[in-house]
Amino acid sequence: METLHCTTMHSAIGPLFLASSAEGLVALEFDARLPGQQSIRPSPRDLRREKEKKAFTFQDSPHLLRPYVSELEEYFAGQRREFTFSLDLRGTDFQRACWRALLAIPYGETRTYADIARAVGKPNAFRAVGMANNRNPIAIVVPCHRVIASDGTLCGYGGGLDVKRKLLELEGALSGVLAA
Repeated sequence: METLHCTTMHSAIGPLFLASSAEGLVALEFDARLPGQQSIRPSPRDLRREKEKKAFTFQDSPHLLRPYVSELEEYFAGQRREFTFSLDLRGTDFQRACWRALLAIPYGETRTYADIARAVGKPNAFRAVGMANNRNPIAIVVPCHRVIASDGTLCGYGGGLDVKRKLLELEGALSGVLAA
């Protein structure tokens, strides 16, 4: 069984849960989960199923996650545009391709789901791209908040549209984005 090191940090958009492996950051989740939102953390609603599929344990390790927390604090202070730490992206090949395409979106810019679909070589798979975004385990760092609808409006975000708007405001990426 794998041990993941974890901590919770406070940020301008609320508490964030971080978990890392020996390879890098595995999860960055909003502490308050929306109904149906995927999480690496066990769900108290279905403990029996969680026990059956449990592949790792969590160890509270704020000192080991300090480098991640420091870079995130710099990001929220407007002093960091890129993260330098390693990521341990876990998902299907298609999901990882989508997440790599998200990582290529520059700070302060947005892309549409159709743009990401084209970037991964599946131009008609914009709905599948939306589902891959929904399953993104490393919010903010893998910047799914930079993806907007083709009509230029804000849509779907695990932290809620208000958080998405705040992140895009922080990055100066709201010009050209229509109010949802």
